[in-house]
Amino acid sequence: MKKVELLAPAGDLERLKWAILYGADAVYIGGPSFGLRANAGNFSFEEIKEGVTFAHKKKAHVHVTVNIALHNENIDKLPTYLKKLEELEVDAIIVSDPAIMNLALKETKLPIHISTQQSTLNKEAVKYFEKKGVSRIVLGREATKEDIKDILKNTNIEIETFIHGAMCASFSGRCVLSNFFTGRDANRGGCAQICRWDFNLYENKNKLEGEKPFTFCTKDLSLLKHLDEMIEMGISSFKIEGRMRSLYYVATVVGTYRKAIDEYYHNKENYVYNKEYERILNNCANRESTVQFFDGNYDEKCQYYNGRMEASNQEFLGIVLAYDEEKKEMIVEERNYFKKGDKVEIFGPDGNIIPYEINEIYDEENNKIEVVRHPKQIVKIKIDKKIKPNYLIRKIA
Repeated sequence: MKKVELLAPAGDLERLKWAILYGADAVYIGGPSFGLRANAGNFSFEEIKEGVTFAHKKKAHVHVTVNIALHNENIDKLPTYLKKLEELEVDAIIVSDPAIMNLALKETKLPIHISTQQSTLNKEAVKYFEKKGVSRIVLGREATKEDIKDILKNTNIEIETFIHGAMCASFSGRCVLSNFFTGRDANRGGCAQICRWDFNLYENKNKLEGEKPFTFCTKDLSLLKHLDEMIEMGISSFKIEGRMRSLYYVATVVGTYRKAIDEYYHNKENYVYNKEYERILNNCANRESTVQFFDGNYDEKCQYYNGRMEASNQEFLGIVLAYDEEKKEMIVEERNYFKKGDKVEIFGPDGNIIPYEINEIYDEENNKIEVVRHPKQIVKIKIDKKIKPNYLIRKIA
């Protein structure tokens, strides 16, 4: 059995590199046009070229989203855009609109992945796209375990499923609420995330008062506890959502799933779901997570209706830039407030996690300090163990 691909989001070139460093087999990115994350950093053609070069050196792949709902005014520019992506040697494009699929099949040799936006949930739809010549289907996020099994049993095409990240309150992301409320078209990259808003409820023009405003915000998806089952089903690629997420989130989630996947393949017979990994994933997110549609029991536990908490994550403390072996100290770029006495974990691309209590901190002028509170401040922290560059530091809750 071919090892399952771990596919990570990359909102910009920096996060592309972090995702691959922390174990992604492939990344998906947005180019300068035709994608569904207009507010993400996205990539210029020059950055795509640099990203592809970096990824291919690391034996990783780059997939580019071309997944908008195409309007007439977009069509003329599309052939040139697709040929440019082919010239840049991207490994696949992710599309939902049949017009984009047909044009790419006719004008390029780009491998085509059908986006989750197409809401593919049954074997007959998969067979249709398979006959058209696409190479992979990203199933709709509403697919249950039984749906996936049936599709895999009756088709011969790569199947990709989401394994972690935010969910959309609309059917496979095809939402018009953003357009209605703000004039920003979610299906052309302008989603204003209306489903995260708070609303007042009225009955017969009378406002209903509750403890908190009403919301229909979805909880996040996490299928870590079903990872072994999903691998055994024959899924080709596990997709992590999050092109708008921070490099810390991407590194943490990718690194955790990388370890879990590798542990499964190393010892399939004795693989055990590691609850410690669940703690790490929960701590780096700002919403609760569930298995969502996978077990076929989608209910009120999968959404927030009130009492929702979406706290900004302050766990990420810093990035290790270097280690001074003579002085036994790591040079750190600060990302969130921390102080002497804090208990932390230092973790890296190799999967190692080093618990540590911060006991000595110095600024760039070698003045001893107690607190680090300035964004991107460079400090030195005493530690006997050699810490490699690109390790990250998180606070233990």
